[in-house]
This record gives sequence, structure tokens and C-alpha cells, in this order.
Amino acid sequence: MSARLSAAFAKGRPALVTFVTGGDPTPDATPAILDALVAGGADVIELGMPFTDPMADGPAIQAANLRALAAGTKTATIFAIAKAFRARHPDVPLVLMGYANPMIARGPEWFAAQCQDAGVDGIICVDIPSEEDSEIGPALRAAGVDFIRLATPTTDTARLPAVLNGSSGFLYYVSVAGVTGKQQAAVDSIKDAMDRIKSATDIPVVVGFGVRTPDQAAAFAAHADGVVVGSALVDLVATHGADAAEPVRALTAALADAVHGAKATA
Repeated sequence: MSARLSAAFAKGRPALVTFVTGGDPTPDATPAILDALVAGGADVIELGMPFTDPMADGPAIQAANLRALAAGTKTATIFAIAKAFRARHPDVPLVLMGYANPMIARGPEWFAAQCQDAGVDGIICVDIPSEEDSEIGPALRAAGVDFIRLATPTTDTARLPAVLNGSSGFLYYVSVAGVTGKQQAAVDSIKDAMDRIKSATDIPVVVGFGVRTPDQAAAFAAHADGVVVGSALVDLVATHGADAAEPVRALTAALADAVHGAKATA
């Protein structure tokens, strides 16, 4: 696990993981939005790589992808944003999240080298399953970049070891069988899933998809090592555009207070 990610999950309380789409509303506006996430208290930041066919995402992030692409955002843009972020925030973990095509189009070694150069800590690739690890996993590991896998409510006990094999940084538990930003899982189902997954691995497990409010985040954080909030922040960018930094900071601060103060339950 990268040193920055390790430190983020070693604070004795749940971590807040936040997501925004790179280049939304424009590449020039993204740095201030990322800085607002840091100022609000996010422990880990996921920067979305815009893609034409974001199949795992709901309407909010789909629209953010289209805005970013329309503003001229390219893979090189994302790496430039990431590298500048690392210069401003040397200790804050930064994870790129996206789809396989932009990650492997120029070859996995090229992509991994770009991640290493930009100071990216980890990668979440929605559409490369564990059976296809060879597509990018070896290159990422050789570059010291964590390959963060996803588990879902349909990841049963028989499949879980395959998902965990080669996973590092943290495991992202997708709390619902659906797309981002829509329905929310019941807290009891999260507890059951966390108990099962955490008995099989020592890496941190975070919960995402459908978490929008501080109360929801706190309820999930009581059972997990961290909580991911994305669509609610992306909605603020859609509403406020280039002026989104302060609303993003304010919501992040409320989420951070809720997540960091969540009490673990048996």
C-alpha cells in the first residue's frame, strides 16, 4: 500500500473518500475544487477520468463526464491536474478512477509510468475484473501504484478471494447492485457485508455508491474503514460551475465531521 494511503487509514477513525470528475466543469476549475476537498477534510480524493461510456455511473456523473469532455479534457489533462495537485498537497492520497480504455490505450506500462510521475497513489478501474489483472495490474505494481478493486453485493464467499488477490490500497465495496448516486443500501446489509469481507482481508474496506448526506455517511462509517461520497459533490459542481469550490468545501466539512465522528458498532 502506498505510504499516503496507509497513513490515511491509520488515524484510528473512518476515512472520508471523496470523488469529483477531472475537468468538470473545466480543467482550469478542477484544481480549486480539489483544494476545497482537502480544505474540507477529505482523507482520500478520487479523481474521475472522463470517458464517453461510463457504464457504472448514474446521471450525475454521466453528465459530469460529458461536461469535462466538452471542455477538452483528455488523459494528459488528468495527469497534469494530478501532478499539480501533488505539488500543492504532498501528503494527501490521490486515486484515479475510471474505465479501461483510457488506461490501456497507450499500453499499461505508459499509463503506470504516468501515474508514478504524477504522484498518483492508486487506480480504480471499473471494468477490468480480477481475471484480467494482467491487462494492467503488473505494470501498476511495478510502478508502486495500488490497484484498488471493487466488490459488490453479488461478490459471494467463493469469488471474494479472486477479487482480493492482487488488490491493494483499499477495497471499494459497491453497496448496491446499480449505478452511482441512485439507491442506497440498508445499514444492516452494509454491516453484514463488512463483517464477511473484513474477516477475509487486512486491507481497509470502504463503502460507496448511494451515499449523499452526512447522516448516511456516518451510518455506514460505523461499520467500514471509510465511506465514499461522489454524486452529491458532483451535483454541486453541476449547480455552481466554476464557483463550486466553496459549496464543495462546506459539504465536505460536514461529511468529514460525520464520518470521523462515527462510532463503531458491534
